[in-house]
Amino acid sequence: MLRGGRKAPGRGHAAPRPDRPRDPKPPAGPARPRHAQTGGSPPAPAQPLPPNLVVLGEFGRPHGLAGELRLKSFTDEPKAVGSYGPLTGSDGRSYVLTHLRQAAGDQPDLLVVRVEGVTSREAAEALTRIRLHVPRETLGQPEEDEFFLTDLVGLAVEGPDGFAGRVVAVPDYGGGELLEIAVEGRRRTELLPFTKAFVPVVDIAGGRLAIAPPEGWLDEPTDEG
Repeated sequence: MLRGGRKAPGRGHAAPRPDRPRDPKPPAGPARPRHAQTGGSPPAPAQPLPPNLVVLGEFGRPHGLAGELRLKSFTDEPKAVGSYGPLTGSDGRSYVLTHLRQAAGDQPDLLVVRVEGVTSREAAEALTRIRLHVPRETLGQPEEDEFFLTDLVGLAVEGPDGFAGRVVAVPDYGGGELLEIAVEGRRRTELLPFTKAFVPVVDIAGGRLAIAPPEGWLDEPTDEG
């Protein structure tokens, strides 16, 4: 999924089905690459999560005092996130969504939900930033020219002038999916918007993608020099 669970239809070829993870959105505003953020990561699980999980949504901040909270859904039909049964959280726990409704405002993928066993604002607040997953096999196989964003993790990155790296994550900080790339010779990772302009070639079968980063993307000196 893209960020774990959405599905990308080969950059616009096949249309996704209503209950499948949806296509990535282009970044809002100037598509300016950023360095990887470290402060907003979801809670780490006590044990590593199984590698076959795909992200379907992410809890946001509490809503009201009775345990409701916001949820950003990554499915084509936002409320379909509640139809997959128990979901595995990024903290390793299981969560059941009971009541889902559209949140106020103009973001169709933002819901207000209740979670089984969560009855106070304090309990809801503890869930903020937890991502919700289902086993990959639950979603079936991607169709032709489609792939899950999670398939991008681990791909070799090829760029101009012999640039080399590897995709380590596909985060979304609110403006669309980004590729977090571990660059050879650098300790910190770099972020690049996952758009056709910056990532013209995605070869899942070949284990690689080609990037066309903007001028100045790697102007800062490397750790080696």
